[in-house]
Amino acid sequence: MNTPAPTLTPTTRALAWCLHLLIIGLLVLAAGRALADSRADAGKIVAAAAACAAVYAAGPLLPHIRSSRPAAAWWLASVGAVWLVLLALSAAAVWVAFPLYFLQLHLLPRRAGLAAVAATTAAAIAGFAAHQHSFSPAMAIGPALGAAVATAVVRGYQALYRESEQRRHLIEELTATRADLARAQHTAGVLAERERLAREIHDTLAQGLSSIQLLLRAAERALPGRPEAAAQHVGQARQAAVDSLAEARRFVAALTPPTLEGTTLAAALERLCTTTSSRHRLTASFHLTGDPVPLPTAHEVALLRIAQSALANTVRHSRATTAEITLSYLGDHIALDVVDNGRGFAPAELPAPDPESGGFGLPAMRARMRALGGTLTIESAPGHGTALAAQLPPALPAESQPEARP
Repeated sequence: MNTPAPTLTPTTRALAWCLHLLIIGLLVLAAGRALADSRADAGKIVAAAAACAAVYAAGPLLPHIRSSRPAAAWWLASVGAVWLVLLALSAAAVWVAFPLYFLQLHLLPRRAGLAAVAATTAAAIAGFAAHQHSFSPAMAIGPALGAAVATAVVRGYQALYRESEQRRHLIEELTATRADLARAQHTAGVLAERERLAREIHDTLAQGLSSIQLLLRAAERALPGRPEAAAQHVGQARQAAVDSLAEARRFVAALTPPTLEGTTLAAALERLCTTTSSRHRLTASFHLTGDPVPLPTAHEVALLRIAQSALANTVRHSRATTAEITLSYLGDHIALDVVDNGRGFAPAELPAPDPESGGFGLPAMRARMRALGGTLTIESAPGHGTALAAQLPPALPAESQPEARP
């Protein structure tokens, strides 16, 4: 498998320049020694060194040397041919073999690179032995050791490069995964916030508007025969509109429910029963059992909203005449029970929520309880009234608090 040419970085670019300077320096050294020794063939040596330098210098200027293996092979073959001519003229050219090793290993495929290094090593040993007119094993140590060092260095560099590329790909994948996770978390947060707002709107504004509609219908039926009763219904509708406006302002201000400001949950539930009894043909009563303990705001908001929604459903659908709300502090849990004597229904036959007809009340209640680690149960049957029971643990898990904010 061929190793792709690494992308040039400041470090690799500096190493490449060092290699260029080394080759040019060794060629200048070979030419300089020939001139210094006043050799008869000094002119040929200088010319061969200059030719080798020219062919070598042409390589980095060619656009396809790094990207095309065949182009690199032809260029290295040309450099090697001129170097062999120089080696035949001067023994000093044997040192040029060392930088050639790096070029061959770096630019050629693995097997071709090793074969080129072996051939260059053999040529260097043979050339040096020819100039010495003898051969000894010591003559092979320098070129062979240089070839081994160059091979180890290049292979080590290529292994580090592959590892670096793998890490870069892993980092890119991790970055992409984190971005996907952030988008997913953002989407989940948006959906959770939409669900929370839907519950809030259903339990407050929608119920308030429904109450106003029922009161105005009652006022319409009382006219013109009972103007006093009609005026009372209109006044109650006006007060319901004021309460709904306060709830709408709370959404903007993101504050606790006005019903709970400056009071306790028990007092808020008792006031809810009183208001419901005064506005509708339903007698709602409140009972408190156990010793009240401080509750997190999320608990109080959830229980109050469930009571509001349950009473609103009783008024709209059950035709009940009485309803009882019981808040119980039982030590290991807090319970809210809402019981009416209405016509009841079959819980298993409830239709799916519909934007036109409603039906979001029970799913919203259950979602509130799940968010706080609580439970909600409904017991009802046609003709036998309805009993709703909500239970919460006494302490709120920290992770649930943001979800349950009003």
